[in-house]
Parts: sequence; C-alpha cells; structure tokens
Amino acid sequence: MNEQSTSRAAAVPADQYVLTLSCPDKKGIVHAVSSYLFMTGCNIEDSQQFGDHDTGLFFMRVHFSADAPVTVEKLRASFAAIGDSFQMEWQINRADEKMRILLMVSKFGHCLNDLLFRARIGALPVDIAGVVSNHTDFAELVGSYGIPFHHIPVTKDTKPEAEARLLEIVREEGVELVVLARYMQVLSDDLCKQLSGRIINIHHSFLPSFKGAKPYHQAHARGVKLIGATAHYVTADLDEGPIIEQEVERVGHGVTPDQLVGIGRDVECQALARAVKWHAERRILLNGRRTVVFA
Repeated sequence: MNEQSTSRAAAVPADQYVLTLSCPDKKGIVHAVSSYLFMTGCNIEDSQQFGDHDTGLFFMRVHFSADAPVTVEKLRASFAAIGDSFQMEWQINRADEKMRILLMVSKFGHCLNDLLFRARIGALPVDIAGVVSNHTDFAELVGSYGIPFHHIPVTKDTKPEAEARLLEIVREEGVELVVLARYMQVLSDDLCKQLSGRIINIHHSFLPSFKGAKPYHQAHARGVKLIGATAHYVTADLDEGPIIEQEVERVGHGVTPDQLVGIGRDVECQALARAVKWHAERRILLNGRRTVVFA
C-alpha cells in the first residue's frame, strides 16, 4: 500500500458506541467493563462513573470505539452475561445515531421554535418525528421545517382518546423521547407510567413554585431577585419528577412583568435544550427521584 492510500485508510473513523449502566455498587464493575471492551477489540474514548452512597447504586457511561467491524446487536449479545452478573440495567447504542423525538406544544411557541432550529443546525443530536399540539397555532411554523404536525384537540371528555392517539404516534414513529415544549395539558397517571423516563417537561420556575396562571406576574408581585426554569422527567406527581437541569437569571427591582416573561422564555429554552441534548446523548441515568447527569 502506498503512502497516499495508507493516509486515506487511517482517516476512516472507527465505529463509535455508548454504554450506559446502573447496578448495585460493588467491587469489580469498572474492571469487568474495561476488560470486556479490551477483549472485544474496543477502545475507551471517554468514561464517567459515580457511586451513590445514599442509594448503594453505581452509574457509568462509557463512550468507546471499535476498529474492527462489529454490529451493535453483537455487542449487546456479548455484553449480556456481564450485565446479568452485576444485575445491571444497561444499554449499548451507536454514538452517531440520532434519537427520534416527538415535540408537544400548546400556545407558547418559544421552546418549540428553539428546539426546531437547534435540531436543523445540528446543535441537537435528534430526529424530530413530529409535533403534537392541542391547537393549530404553530402548524405553519412546523410545516416550514418539513416536519409532520398532528392536531389533537383535548377536552375533559376526549382526553383518553387523545392520549391513545399520542401513544399510537409514538409507536408508529419509533419515538424514544417525548418533549413537552410548553404543552399545557396535565397528562394522565397511566400515560406518565407508560412513558416513564421517556418524557421531559420544562417548568417555569427554579423551584416548583408560582404554579398556575401568569407565574412571572406572581414572581413580580413577590419581588423576586432570581428567576429560573427546571427541566425534569414527567411523573404522575405534577411538576415533581426527577430534575435534569435548571437555569437561573438574576433580575433587579426595575424589571417589569413583561420583561420577566421575556427573560423567562430565554431561560426555559436554555434549560430544556440542554436536557434534551443530554438525554439524546444518553448522559442521564435515573436514580430514584433524582438523576445522574454525565454532562
């Protein structure tokens, strides 16, 4: 092989994968994982781990490459014995595989617009399978991105049918994550359970306070000096799911309610975008009511 062809061969990138796991903490986990990767001809590109003394659980995320041809199915099959021996909950996925997500929105479109744009420019490793809304306000915006828009009206009487249609879209489109980008409907307990760990919401507060209508006006009335937003997984307990990310902004006494709303929208977009990115990159592991985030 001449020098030119050797250079081209060396430039071919190796296949990249991500292994995530959680299990009861005990000796030998890191050794078992690293030995497995070595024996299968893989190279560790990045590794993060955390042992939680409160829960007795161990969490790990390993980004690795494989020079020799191998499929993700073969990697999963060969790792299964190690997973069983340590009682692991684990996944192996291709690092370059974009996660299929579904966005949901009502009448506030700032988070939707932000996520659509970030996905288009490649700032989010996601493939947006569609947008669901109980209103038609953003049908034109979504259509301009060439993304399917699903109008699913919701009333007290039609809620079961609406949620059934949502789950149907999730199954048909192979959706791995549902994102509530200011979707202003309370989901049923059953839907929350079916999408457990696969649905993210953005809450307009640094902590779960100022609930209900016009939260920023409530904050202004209380003279707050710090506003924020919380991105969290959705559970049956309204706005109480495991927290993924929070963003805050300091404000002064001269800020008007409308200015607070504008600042709050930016904060919400930032927190939600990071949460979606980290989930899509498989950097988040559930730890009971909390999360481990390998950001």
